[in-house]
Amino acid sequence: MFRLRAISTFPWRVFQFRPFTCESLIVKMNDCKDEEQVFDFIERNKATLTEEQVGCAFSTLWSFQKQKINLFKSVECVRDHPKFLSLCDSAISKIKLMNDNTLVNVLYITQQFAVEAHDPLVEALVTEAWERLERFEMNVLSVFSACLGDQHLYHSPLMGKIADIVNRNLETIQDLRSLSNLMVNISGVISQCFQEKLVNKAELLFDTTDTSNVNISRRLVQFLRNAKYCYYPLLERCNKVFLSNVNYLDLEFISKILSLYQVLQFHSFEFIIMARKRLSEMIPLSEHPESFVRLFVTLGPIAGPEEKEQLQSILLLMSEELTGKQALAVVTAMEVMESRNSHLIKKIASVLYKYLDNYKPLELLKITQALIFLQFQSKELFVKLRELLLSSLKVSVTPNEVFILVCAISMLPSPHISEEGTSRIEAVLPQCCLRELDDIASSVLRWIQYDRKCLARTTGKQLKLLQKIDFYGLQRLQQRSFDLFWKELKKVKGGWLFESLLEETVDTLYHSVDEINYRNVSGIASFISRTQYLSSLLLDRIASVVVQQIEKIHPFSILPILLPFSLMNYDPPQRDEFFGTCIQCINSYLGILDPLVLVFLGLSLSSLGYFPEELLKTIFNIKFLARFDSQLEILGSSLRTKAQFRLMELNRAVCLECPELEVPWFHERFCQQYFNKDIGNMNSAQQEIYRMLADILGGVNYVKASILSPYYYTIGFECILDKRKRPLPYGNRNVTMEKLPGKYWELSTQIVGSELPPGAERIAFEFLDSRAFCKNIPHIKGKSAMKKRHLEILGYHVIQIPHFEWNSMAMSKKEARIKYLREHIFGTDRS
Repeated sequence: MFRLRAISTFPWRVFQFRPFTCESLIVKMNDCKDEEQVFDFIERNKATLTEEQVGCAFSTLWSFQKQKINLFKSVECVRDHPKFLSLCDSAISKIKLMNDNTLVNVLYITQQFAVEAHDPLVEALVTEAWERLERFEMNVLSVFSACLGDQHLYHSPLMGKIADIVNRNLETIQDLRSLSNLMVNISGVISQCFQEKLVNKAELLFDTTDTSNVNISRRLVQFLRNAKYCYYPLLERCNKVFLSNVNYLDLEFISKILSLYQVLQFHSFEFIIMARKRLSEMIPLSEHPESFVRLFVTLGPIAGPEEKEQLQSILLLMSEELTGKQALAVVTAMEVMESRNSHLIKKIASVLYKYLDNYKPLELLKITQALIFLQFQSKELFVKLRELLLSSLKVSVTPNEVFILVCAISMLPSPHISEEGTSRIEAVLPQCCLRELDDIASSVLRWIQYDRKCLARTTGKQLKLLQKIDFYGLQRLQQRSFDLFWKELKKVKGGWLFESLLEETVDTLYHSVDEINYRNVSGIASFISRTQYLSSLLLDRIASVVVQQIEKIHPFSILPILLPFSLMNYDPPQRDEFFGTCIQCINSYLGILDPLVLVFLGLSLSSLGYFPEELLKTIFNIKFLARFDSQLEILGSSLRTKAQFRLMELNRAVCLECPELEVPWFHERFCQQYFNKDIGNMNSAQQEIYRMLADILGGVNYVKASILSPYYYTIGFECILDKRKRPLPYGNRNVTMEKLPGKYWELSTQIVGSELPPGAERIAFEFLDSRAFCKNIPHIKGKSAMKKRHLEILGYHVIQIPHFEWNSMAMSKKEARIKYLREHIFGTDRS
């Protein structure tokens, strides 16, 4: 009997009953003109709805929504409709009968209608999908992973299961659209090895993909951001897709790409220029505050002067309509833009003040930082800001929030923190990472500085707090694996750590020197550049990795790799092989690298004595210089000035050391403007040296102070000796000790030696302070070494006086210093 019962029920389970009108009902549903017709149709056929018709009903409703302008309000209307709830109930009863595509599609559409994750339908759909996970096709699995992402389940066991399925089936995946979606959603639960496998697979499939599909490239960039993996080859290919489709990109897409590039520190000058042009065309079309604020925040930081003025003028008119969130976005953008529109700053500050109580700690930090940078002054606003920050600090328990609040308080005009706040800081120190400890220490130092200046005191509590920060910092250096240690270290800005624990940090790197590879070599080189700590062991390892693994190192990474060698004037054992490898690597990318990067590369190599002809011909070209000027427009004022000065220095180096290249000196006017400033008064040390030189040489008319050489090198002191080593006077061009001469133009681009009497030579005295040497040893840095080399080419005999010799105990008396100078001018110590 049981056997017969089993046989009788089998057909009903396997061959589910389908009304003969199923397809005709779906056709009629597709003919509906709006949501109400769909709901009426569902209501009339509720008793006979199949799982296919339920799925079709959801799809039809969503197709109507995608046509709406104000999507959010329409979604609310549908979600809260009584008949939509009835449709959801029908869906729950049909879940077991749905095929995989329908099941996941209904889940996706349900979430698009903003149905909560705890809703019975959503829970039932997710549970059923979990049970079927192993049999899902990749496109279905991709959509399901996106649904889990919408529920913020990026680190859930279920997402881990999906990652495992992708890993096992990676070789068979041929659809980059599905793979890119999966990569974004599983990025939080995968290993570094799996990241590399996914990136390699994406590269293989990239050429088979329609290049007009920008969303695939956007998701790949999003994955790299999520994984904190700046893989240049894939970024380049994605960037080419964006460039070829830039005229079709909307504001939201461009904004997203620029923010992803910023996090990845991927600089594409071409994309910025084209994006700026595209965004500028949107200015007249953005009339609503919400859309215009988005445009202001995206375009403002990369806009030219005229566009910035236009954006700020329009924003001023609608400033009263801004919400608190919009005002925060605007003031942060104005900080990046270095805005000096005081009227607009005041307007935005008033909006911020109105909503100040609603902001979270991180937002309060951004407001504080921006207003201080914009030089906004308002006692009332800063008092309220301080009260909010201190009250939040009293109740805060998470390390990240505490360090944010402390940093914000330390920026205010009165950065003092109460003992209760100090206790709160002490409580979270054991849980802080190196970056947080570094920021807290910098904040405490600002607090101490304020107390000394305004209160004429420093409490023992403050000093004990610094000692505890040192203690916990040392613990994190000693008890971490290299991967975790480096993950923390590369985020450190370098204030407290580079002063208090630099030796211990470098020692940790020493013990992990074999861990330096092609993936982290540029980051570690950047760290060494920031510390200016000369370690031959680490630099030799960096050079060795580059020579051995150059095929895995992208040309974009060469500049940070070269910088420590250039800054600290260091030659590794395989000097020519290392620098030659770097030069060969960048030669193939001369037309792709940003103008700014090429100039910095050229200067770094020139300071090391290398002048690659292909690189220099690329830089000293009219078209390149025009691109360089275009890039200057989008840089901040400090970086713009730095870039202009670096180009001048490279121009000077090439003119002096490679005259055969026939590169003209075209920075005369720039240098006249840059150096035509009041240099200021002599300090006491300079006055002392000036007097001593005057005594040694025979009077003040035998020595000149603070002059400019040809090609605009500043020289501390200068004298002239004839062929018998006797001083020659300067005639009536005397110098006073009260003021240094402002300029010295008459020989601005000529070789000085040709105008001197036969056998005479100019002596240049350079006092080298601590900035001219490496952090840990008295090794002269690249800039000072190149200056000496160039002055010697110009005919000078250069006497460099290190601060540690001049200020040593052996030279504490005036007589010893005069003897020291005399020996360097006339005696055996001349080099």
